[in-house]
Amino acid sequence: MSAGVASKEVSGLTRPQTHLLPVKFFRLSQLRRLRGCDQVAAVCYRLRSIGIEFLLVRTNSGHWTFPKGNAEPGLTYAQAAALEAFEEAGVHGRIEEASFAQYVRRKGRRNSATRSAEGSVERELTIQAHLCEVSRLDPPQERGRNPTWFCAEKAKRRLCEDRVPEFGAELARVVDRAVSRIRRLRNTTIRQRMSRNKMHC
Repeated sequence: MSAGVASKEVSGLTRPQTHLLPVKFFRLSQLRRLRGCDQVAAVCYRLRSIGIEFLLVRTNSGHWTFPKGNAEPGLTYAQAAALEAFEEAGVHGRIEEASFAQYVRRKGRRNSATRSAEGSVERELTIQAHLCEVSRLDPPQERGRNPTWFCAEKAKRRLCEDRVPEFGAELARVVDRAVSRIRRLRNTTIRQRMSRNKMHC
């Protein structure tokens, strides 16, 4: 037997003794980065006599946005979006399981290894947007979010403020798609009610 290799007898056979490798633990935030996970957004709305209103919240940097965050392990995208809406805006309501839109957020960050060559590292995050009809609001769990209702046009203007034009336009398109989806849902509901009323006559 060569020097430096430990061995032991097992059922008459000699085999090298294995050593356990140290266990490495990861934080949830590290796992999210490793898997390059998507984010989710709750496009929260309510119907008023004046039209559709959307609920926006403030980011840490002061921009208006939809309640959003990382997709959570063990939750569907819709469940994760509902959780973000509750934590950031105190929303209780009904969220659609299927995403009605998606948009891309380009996030730049400094990286010491590539700073001299490229200056910054940019990564793309795909955000899955889910419609959430709000039934009531509680005080949000997160401070500084300032949840506020806006009509569709004002919501688009707020989402575009102090942002790269391409990203602002993408967020405005999400509002437009939400308005179209909400109107289709409302028309379908009205037709169903009329159909039921005719059956009862």
